[in-house]
Amino acid sequence: MTTTTVVHNGIDRQFAALSASRELALVMYQTAGYPDPATNLAWAPLLADSGAAILELGVPFSDPLGDGPTVQRSSQQALDAGMTVSGAFDLAAGITAATAIPLVIMTYCNPVFRMGLARFAERAAAAGVSGVIVPDLPIEEADELAAALARAGVHLIYMLSPTSTEERITRTAIAASGFIYCMALTGVTGARDSLSGALPDFLRRVRALTEVPLVVGFGISRPEHVQALAGLADGAVVASALIDLIDRTEPVGRTAAISQYVRELRASCSVS
Repeated sequence: MTTTTVVHNGIDRQFAALSASRELALVMYQTAGYPDPATNLAWAPLLADSGAAILELGVPFSDPLGDGPTVQRSSQQALDAGMTVSGAFDLAAGITAATAIPLVIMTYCNPVFRMGLARFAERAAAAGVSGVIVPDLPIEEADELAAALARAGVHLIYMLSPTSTEERITRTAIAASGFIYCMALTGVTGARDSLSGALPDFLRRVRALTEVPLVVGFGISRPEHVQALAGLADGAVVASALIDLIDRTEPVGRTAAISQYVRELRASCSVS
């Protein structure tokens, strides 16, 4: 690993505060441009006020290998409406100006390398982004982006899955900062009825090698899913389930429905 710059930003402060109060971090996801940028911007403070500890903004991409049908559908709608990487950064800047909690960007290799690593890192920092997730970037090829982001004061968030080898887990544990995104299952994103029975053992394997916060995503949709992570992880990402809620709720009722849903999730974040 070539990254030597130590990053300490809003992500680290948020997890420190939540650890002191024995709470999990609730990470709520929006697709940039879905249903539209103005609504994204309006919902960011709503999510924060309702209990989100960190916000995640997905940059729409035409070939999102890690996304399930729900996120793909929202991404395609956003792309069809003209959302771009630059537009997502503009939206991120608006969100960080309107909220006090950290914002993480999720994107793919192609948009990052097309913009250029240094320019991408600069845009992320200028937008107030605290972390970047790139699901299709192997850790073996992540040094240059990690270094560019670190120089800009931004964490590169690495991902692990239940099928990750011990070598991959060890390498990630050494390189990680901010938090590690632990996939609750293999495959793509999407709300699930229950979590995998293999998840606790997977999280224990990762925890044995690092003190960096562990955040679980893929399939988290219910308060009981969040509760099940107490003592095993430090946070939970909710993505597809929120989009599904938006899709099935009439526009006039979406604000109230989102607030109620996030508050219910947030109530399950206390670690007894």
